[in-house]
Formats: sequence, structure tokens, C-alpha cells
Amino acid sequence: MPVLEQIKKRFTELEVQLKNIPIRPGGSEGGVFSHTTASNWEGWGSSVMNLLSAAFGETSSHFKNFSVAYAKCSGAKHAFDELRSIFLAAKSDYEGGYVFSIESSLSGEILGDFVAMAKLSLSEGHKDVAAVLACAALEDTLKRYGSLNGVDVDGKDMSEVISALKAKGLVSGAQKSLLDSMPKIRNFALHAEWQKIDSAAVNGVIGYVENFLLTKFA
Repeated sequence: MPVLEQIKKRFTELEVQLKNIPIRPGGSEGGVFSHTTASNWEGWGSSVMNLLSAAFGETSSHFKNFSVAYAKCSGAKHAFDELRSIFLAAKSDYEGGYVFSIESSLSGEILGDFVAMAKLSLSEGHKDVAAVLACAALEDTLKRYGSLNGVDVDGKDMSEVISALKAKGLVSGAQKSLLDSMPKIRNFALHAEWQKIDSAAVNGVIGYVENFLLTKFA
């Protein structure tokens, strides 16, 4: 099962657990209220924090808010209701497709592997192999980045994707200028015109993809 689907499935499982956590009457200085025992809510809360960390990252508002509420929760109904509301809001955002950190992170990891293989090939003197790997990583990087930001990349070649990214203001400055030379190198690699590609050009593509991943997919 894909990671994104596993996370969605886990949200559903924890929502079921939430509904089954028993509430019993208790008392406080403020009067009579209902609360749940620690053995019931603490395990659930710990699982939720683990899920929110994976789905949103520990710098996200969902994770931070839940962590604070969890740390101060005594099991009192009002405190537990706070945990409940944060969890359900996070579940709603995730299932509604409003969070892209996971997909971005996974894309970065996958593409980073391609870059690592390209660097290794180049260091071992396999320029042509490195060129294919680097250009494939670059094209996939641009398309994934465009897709994550609402750009239609289906059926488009690298030049068209670059134009679409520029039009939407997703690349600018030095990054935009450097991109202009990349389709030519990609086309040379695609058509096996190896004599038109040197190691410096391949290294330039690798460096560009590495920087793009660090700034856009971190």
C-alpha cells in the first residue's frame, strides 16, 4: 500500500479508537464533569502524535498544537475535547488534500537517489550514464514540483514545463536563467548525442537538481 494511503488508513483507525474511548463521571473544583482514564487516552494520544509527525512534520501547527494539549491533558473532558478537535481538524485537512509535505518529502527522497547515482556514475568516468540519470532527475523534479503547485504537466516536455513554471512565478532569478540551458542538454542525452555533452555540463545539471531539491522539496 502506498505511504499516503497508509497514513489515510491510520487516521481512520485512530478515529475509530477515539470513538471507543470510554467516558466516566468525575469531579473537580469547578463542578462535576466527565473524564476518561489515562490508560485509554494516553496510548491513543501517543499514536496520534506519531501519525501527525509523519503526515505533517514536527514543525506543523497540527503537531505542535496536539503536543502542547497532550502534555497538559489530565483526562478531563474539556482537555480531552481539545485533543479530539485538533486530531479531527488534522484528519480533515489531510483527507481534503490540503497538505503536501509528505508527497513533497517522498518526491525529494526518490529524486535524491537519482542524483546520487548520477554523481557516482560521473565520478567513475561514466559521463553518458550520468547525463541520462541527471537529466531524468531534472525533468521529473520539475514536473513533480509543478504538479505539487497546481501546474498541468501532463504530456508536456521539459521546455513546456519550464515555461509553465515561469508563467506562474515558481522559478525566478538565477534559477530561471540556469533553467534555460537545461532542455538542450536533456535533448542531447535523450537522442544519444554524447559528443555534444561534456562532464562540466552534466555536473551543472546535477548541481542544479541538488539545489532545487534542497530549496523546493526540503
